[in-house]
Amino acid sequence: MKIGITVLGIAAIPMLLATVADAALDDAKALELLKKGGCAACHSVEKKGIGPSFKDVAQKRKGEAITLLTKAVRSGGKGAYGSMPMPPTAPDKISDTDLQELIGWILKQ
Repeated sequence: MKIGITVLGIAAIPMLLATVADAALDDAKALELLKKGGCAACHSVEKKGIGPSFKDVAQKRKGEAITLLTKAVRSGGKGAYGSMPMPPTAPDKISDTDLQELIGWILKQ
């Protein structure tokens, strides 16, 4: 019986992780992560600032993989939304898990 429970427990881990990953980040937590990661200095949800609005990002990046977008945020870049470069976002500012949740939230704007 113990083996069956252990096997069932191990088999359930991917389902639990998928459920956690699919859980919607609420707006309050997202705003907290935007500040923590430094994103709010250049971006807002509705209006273009130094960088594009998150609604513009969501429209342009719709359907792209969160892992690909995470790499882009970590690396920084230039040219995707104009000449203003985006500096890289360091893991000591925001964890990969939090960044991926935040990118998922941004893509839903």
